[in-house]
Amino acid sequence: MRTHRLALSLVLLAPTLAAQVPPEARSASRTIQPRAIEAHVRFLADDLLEGRETGTRGYDVAARYVAAQFQAAGLAAAGEKGSWYQTVPLRKAELNKQKSSVAFKGNGEGSIPLQEDEYVVTPDYHRTTSEISAPVVFVGFGITASELGHDDYAGIDVRGKIVAMLTGAPSTLPATTRAHYSSSFVKAAAAVKHGAKGMIMLRPPASAKRYPWERYVRQTRPGMRWVGADKTPGRTFPEILATVTLGPRAAEALFKGAKRPLSEVLKMEEGPVRPSSFELPVEATLKVVTRHTEIESRNVAGILRGSDAALAAETIVYTAHLDHVGIATTPVGGDSINNGAMDNASGTAALLEIARAFSSMPNAPRRSIIFLAVTGEEKGLLGSDYFASFPTIPRERIVANINMDMFLMLFPMRDVVVYGYDHSSLARQVDQTAREMGIKRIADPAPEETIFVRSDQYSFVRAGVPAIAVGEGVDAGSSKVKGVNLVRAWRQERYHQVGDDLQQPIDFGSGASFARFNFLVGYLAAQEKNRPAWNDGDFFGTRFGR
Repeated sequence: MRTHRLALSLVLLAPTLAAQVPPEARSASRTIQPRAIEAHVRFLADDLLEGRETGTRGYDVAARYVAAQFQAAGLAAAGEKGSWYQTVPLRKAELNKQKSSVAFKGNGEGSIPLQEDEYVVTPDYHRTTSEISAPVVFVGFGITASELGHDDYAGIDVRGKIVAMLTGAPSTLPATTRAHYSSSFVKAAAAVKHGAKGMIMLRPPASAKRYPWERYVRQTRPGMRWVGADKTPGRTFPEILATVTLGPRAAEALFKGAKRPLSEVLKMEEGPVRPSSFELPVEATLKVVTRHTEIESRNVAGILRGSDAALAAETIVYTAHLDHVGIATTPVGGDSINNGAMDNASGTAALLEIARAFSSMPNAPRRSIIFLAVTGEEKGLLGSDYFASFPTIPRERIVANINMDMFLMLFPMRDVVVYGYDHSSLARQVDQTAREMGIKRIADPAPEETIFVRSDQYSFVRAGVPAIAVGEGVDAGSSKVKGVNLVRAWRQERYHQVGDDLQQPIDFGSGASFARFNFLVGYLAAQEKNRPAWNDGDFFGTRFGR
């Protein structure tokens, strides 16, 4: 009987023993210190770098800094032709606002001109001049989702027409499904599939509240897309002749005389998913005049070779975007530099210290690890998408991505949100790390932000690679201070603004904890015999998994 009890005890104890982090990994993680995180952030967010906008001198200085840090850490170069860099060819598209225009005509009232501050025109990446005049059809959220039995285009003909749709997706959808169908690329693909030639985007109340129209207009900047060897811009749709986003007054003008008022349509965000398309009694004329410039920017890549002969060919990729949004067109309080301390000097600092921690270990992990600082995230995930499309190692060797973007170092790290947790076996390494560090994992408190598709992990997901990104939690350590309110206030007051600088309160200890957490997740995934895998029947795994 005692023998049976002992055997049972060992069985119950086995998961606990298996869940322990090896001493060498624990020691390496503890070498990541707040002062090192602070040093990197202070350099990367200095005025000298002028906001690190893609394709600028400031970004190039940051890229050289990262390459030097990789070399000092003992990594091998993993860019093109034995270098630290992967050149990303880009097409910069700058709108000529004076020559671009939006006008409506309908209800027997003749032309309804709009003022320049009532709309934002998206630059055209294929043509320098483009124009379309066509009837407008409202298509809900512009969603075609077979697994939901839903198609906003069902029963209505939009061929050759302009489709008007709400940005985002209904709040009633599961968070990841909502994030996927909120993607502007997914919406444009559906519009093209159904024959539309133009797109008008409408911002529902929740979006307008988070980012008021005046701020949206102020932060609109020239666009960029990477271009392939044939000089064709990637992830664009030449079939769409014009895309515009309307402000409140322009949206009212579009729906004047419609069978459903704008106020009713805007409430769709909070309702169930259901087709609700109808023709508007309006013809729109959209004109886009764009100036193209061919430029280059660079990803920075270093690699630590794995130690296991059987697994070293498989590679885990850590990513952090190095770019930010540069110099503001309108100074605020005399300051025009968007320094990007949290976004994303924080993630880049973590990337550098994680690379150094791995290199300090007496034995490299079993799998190889690439550390990748990417360009152009703020322009549409350009650098990560380019790497995922044209990797510097064989694509089939990339088995997982761990992305670090805009960790808000507002208070000590007690809990985290892990975007992508529910989709792959990387959840096991997340749980093991959380137990090791005494960190609680919580559900996404702001699914409306659709963060999973808005940062570089999504580029790897689209390439079929399981990916996660760790974000800040909401436990500020005091019953009098709600962390969720601090996070919300930061997003409203500092996100993509000059206030994201070195003058704001920054908890670098929290940044070090963030880096340690990501280090341990990657180490455990690199050591496991089985490569990370999508969960059976997973939404993203089914669409993109290979």
